[in-house]
Amino acid sequence: MSNWGILVLRLGIGIMFAAHGLQKAFGFYGGPGIKGFSQMLSGLGFAPAIPWAYLAAYTELLGGVCLIIGLFTRSWAAMLLMLIITAAFKVHLAKGFFLSSGGFEYTFVIACACLALILLGEGKFTIFNLI
Repeated sequence: MSNWGILVLRLGIGIMFAAHGLQKAFGFYGGPGIKGFSQMLSGLGFAPAIPWAYLAAYTELLGGVCLIIGLFTRSWAAMLLMLIITAAFKVHLAKGFFLSSGGFEYTFVIACACLALILLGEGKFTIFNLI
């Protein structure tokens, strides 16, 4: 049953990251696109903002897809963990814990999920075991 649990975790976190990457990279689902995302990053002190925006957006997008299919799960989960920890510190930490006040509650849960994937790996059910 643990392989099923890992699959659920990979799919849930992978879909979430891929969707956020699509928002940031291409403006899908009401997202800001690279231009809007880079402006937000500039306001947070990231300079130059454009390369950081591309790096973050495509890490989320490609990392999410790779988690979904089970490719280099530990490596992508580690990169996504660094990204979400950065978001927590730069945006959410000063606002406390709870999401209702903009706190780091949501990023904490995502970080825990990424850490679990680093520890567990991709499990048995990957695209490569299905073909």
